[in-house]
Amino acid sequence: MLVLLIGIWICYLTMLENSFAAPVVKIQDERGQKVITTGPYGYVRHPMYAGAILYFAGTALLLGSWWGLAAVLAFILLLAIRTFIEEKTLRTGLQGYDDYAARVRYKLIPMVW
Repeated sequence: MLVLLIGIWICYLTMLENSFAAPVVKIQDERGQKVITTGPYGYVRHPMYAGAILYFAGTALLLGSWWGLAAVLAFILLLAIRTFIEEKTLRTGLQGYDDYAARVRYKLIPMVW
């Protein structure tokens, strides 16, 4: 239950901090998108994904579902692929992202990846 709640909390904080969060990987020039470096973004570059992993893992654990945990592993793989695609887009299209990535080295998990 705690893992699930932490995941929800991280997603909530991320949404408060980043009004540019979107389901598609796209630079939102029309909205003046800029690099977000505060809140959870000061620790990892993709905190929403980290929160989502905890949310889904917590749900599977709460339900006692081995199949759910297997689905979480597949979800992690898909998020890793999306993270690489998103990083490439942000590095080439969003001014200041390279500097941010140099300061905040971890993508999803502090001191791991």
